[in-house]
Amino acid sequence: MNAFVDNLSDVFARFGTVQARRMFGGYGIYRDGLMFGLVADDVLYLKADEHSLEAFIALELSPFVYIKNNKPVSLSYYAAPESIFDDPDEAVVWATRAFEAALRGKKSTRLSKHR
Repeated sequence: MNAFVDNLSDVFARFGTVQARRMFGGYGIYRDGLMFGLVADDVLYLKADEHSLEAFIALELSPFVYIKNNKPVSLSYYAAPESIFDDPDEAVVWATRAFEAALRGKKSTRLSKHR
């Protein structure tokens, strides 16, 4: 791991135990086996969906974008606000928001597979 990723356990201590797993040159950030964040180039991105996206947009937080076949690809993850690194209560709010988005995404994926 790296120091930035290792520090996320402290950042999210009040939210609960989180794990980081290497993936595609970055890290997935998990709680209870569910990915709610990712780290790329020492930037933390949190899961967003239609219920939480407005909070990210209101703070003008950037989406996670990578290049595939010379084309930009966006995922439903947005940069975490800097405030979470200094404010444990704020970290809980944003982590919960991202975790709930991940839960909703998991439920909708499961429903679409059974149709």
